[in-house]
Amino acid sequence: MDKQKQAFARKLLEIKAIKLRPQEPFTWASGWKSPIYCDNRRVNSYPEVRSYVKLRLTNLILEQFPEVEAIAGVATGAISQGALVADALNLPFAYVRPKPKDHGMGNQIEGELAAGAKVVVVEDLISTGGSSLKAVDALRQAGVEVLGMVASHTYGFPVAEEAFREANVTLFTLTDYEHVIAEAAESGYVSENDLEMLREWRKNPAEWGCKL
Repeated sequence: MDKQKQAFARKLLEIKAIKLRPQEPFTWASGWKSPIYCDNRRVNSYPEVRSYVKLRLTNLILEQFPEVEAIAGVATGAISQGALVADALNLPFAYVRPKPKDHGMGNQIEGELAAGAKVVVVEDLISTGGSSLKAVDALRQAGVEVLGMVASHTYGFPVAEEAFREANVTLFTLTDYEHVIAEAAESGYVSENDLEMLREWRKNPAEWGCKL
């Protein structure tokens, strides 16, 4: 196991950013039913964890994308994290809405990014990858160069990994489903029965809710 990914998984569990509800599954934007939910927005309420995420994401970007010229956050979950990282790097920041506003200026991208700027996208959570890659597409259409994406957590679904490959987007994350579940089991956050159910869900999340 990756020690850094395990350490962040432990922090998410400690602040109860991971929620387990197998009898009343969560419904994702994709329509999938899930017994587990990762609420990274809770990070904002815990200064120590918030600073940890800012530092880790900042270092990750400097290591993997040293030529970065601007940061873009994906609305709404990654706006705060993206802004914190941009501030740490002293770089311009903008955020991307799921679609253009239906009033005012009608913007989808809020903020100013120079044409051709080398941009790293910050996301809080990767599930199917659909909303994250829509943001990348909007940025590319706006005329900037997307170097890649960093995120706090990914479920690591094959459908998302394939979508990122097809979109030619490199993704790096602070932790992932395997490390979260391993840490949850080790800490006693989930029972053996829950652990087996979570493994089964992970194999076929699109169909899991149909069996309830």
